[in-house]
Amino acid sequence: MESDKNRLVRQFMEAIPHAQALGILFENIGSGTAEMLMQYDKRFIGDPKTGVIHGGAVFALLDSCCGAAVLSHPEQKGLTATIDLRVDYMRPASPLQTLRARAQCYNITRSVAFVSAVALDDNDDKPVATATGAFVTGKS
Repeated sequence: MESDKNRLVRQFMEAIPHAQALGILFENIGSGTAEMLMQYDKRFIGDPKTGVIHGGAVFALLDSCCGAAVLSHPEQKGLTATIDLRVDYMRPASPLQTLRARAQCYNITRSVAFVSAVALDDNDDKPVATATGAFVTGKS
């Protein structure tokens, strides 16, 4: 059963306009972890010749997933915001495939939460992108 905190995190993240526009959906939320997905959509194509999704959509998926991981951390109080997010694009996402993101908030201090994430399509062995970031926190 989902905790009250995780329900609030889910509701907050699902209300973000760009996440709604991109069709970003929750798959799972845990204690400092989150999993989301974004189905393939022609509107997000960055290269019409190949059908590859634009890197900005991949970035938004990773950013949203990282923020949810921070919000779900047991020591996080209040909202969060991205301070810094580095995304390394490993390869183009395969056309027509759903993108999945997994994020973990692996350290949290009084003012900063540290997160890592990965974006995958159907090939789990080769990530589409990885991310590391720092987010504002309200640790108790």
